[in-house]
Amino acid sequence: MRDLGAGFRYLLKGQRWVARHGRQYGFGLLPGLITLVLYAAALVALALWGEDLVGWATPFADDWSSPWLGLFRGFLTAVLFALGLLLSVVTFTAVTLLIGQPFYENLSEKVDRDVSPDGYAPESGLPFWRELWISARDSLRIVVRAALWGVLLFACGFIPVVGQTVVPVIGFFVTGFFLTEELTAVALQRRSVALRTRLTLLRSRKTLVWGFGTPLAVAFLVPFVAVFLMPGAVAGATLMARDLLGEDSREGGEDGEEGDGAATTSPQPPSGWSSPGR
Repeated sequence: MRDLGAGFRYLLKGQRWVARHGRQYGFGLLPGLITLVLYAAALVALALWGEDLVGWATPFADDWSSPWLGLFRGFLTAVLFALGLLLSVVTFTAVTLLIGQPFYENLSEKVDRDVSPDGYAPESGLPFWRELWISARDSLRIVVRAALWGVLLFACGFIPVVGQTVVPVIGFFVTGFFLTEELTAVALQRRSVALRTRLTLLRSRKTLVWGFGTPLAVAFLVPFVAVFLMPGAVAGATLMARDLLGEDSREGGEDGEEGDGAATTSPQPPSGWSSPGR
C-alpha cells in the first residue's frame, strides 16, 4: 500500500515540476492539442456516419422487420462508437507521445538534470529517426496488448453484476498500467531499456504503477484534462523511472521539497538489459 501512495505522489510531483517550469509546460501542451483535434474529428465522423457504416456492413439484415432491424443496427452503432471511444482513450497517450517525441524527450531530460545529484541526464546516443522508429514500434506493441485487454473486458462487461461493478474497476487498473508504460518509456528508452525489460520493471512494482497510472486513466477519460496533464505526467513518469532503476535523486529538486526516499530503496532493474534497437 505504501507503493500505491508513492505512485500517486510521483504524479503530483510531476505536475508541480511543470508548474515551476512554464516554458516546458507550454511546449508540452502542443502535441496533446494536436492529438485532441485529430481524435475529436474522428469521433465526430464516427458519430455522424457510424450508422451508415453499420448498414453497409450488415446487408443481410436489410429485409428484417421492424423493430428488429432498428434495434440490431442501433446496438451495433452504439458498440462501434463505444469501441472507438475506448480505443481513443487507450491510444491517446501513445499517439500524443509519438507526435510530441522531441518535446517530451526534452522535458524528460530537463527533469533528469534537475533532480540528478550531478546534473546528468542519460542519452540513448541514437539518431532521432531511430528513436522515433523504436518509439512507434513499441507503442504499437503496447496498443495491441491494451486492445486485447479491452476486448476481453468488454466481453466480460456482459456478465451480470460483475460486468457492471468489478470489470470497470479492473479496466481502470489495466489502462493505468499501460498508460504508465507509455509515459515511463520516454525516460527509459533514453537509457536503452528494451520494452520487455520495461514491462518486467513495471510488473515488479505493480502497486507503484497503479498508484501513478490509475488516477491518470480516470482523468484521461476527459480529453481536455488529458491535454493539460500530459506534460506533468511525463515529468512524474521520469521521476518514477529513476525510482524503478534505483537512481539517486536530489531531494525535491529545485523547490527543496523533501523526498520520500523511495529512490534510495528501490530494487535494481532485472539483469540482462537489452538495447531497444535489437
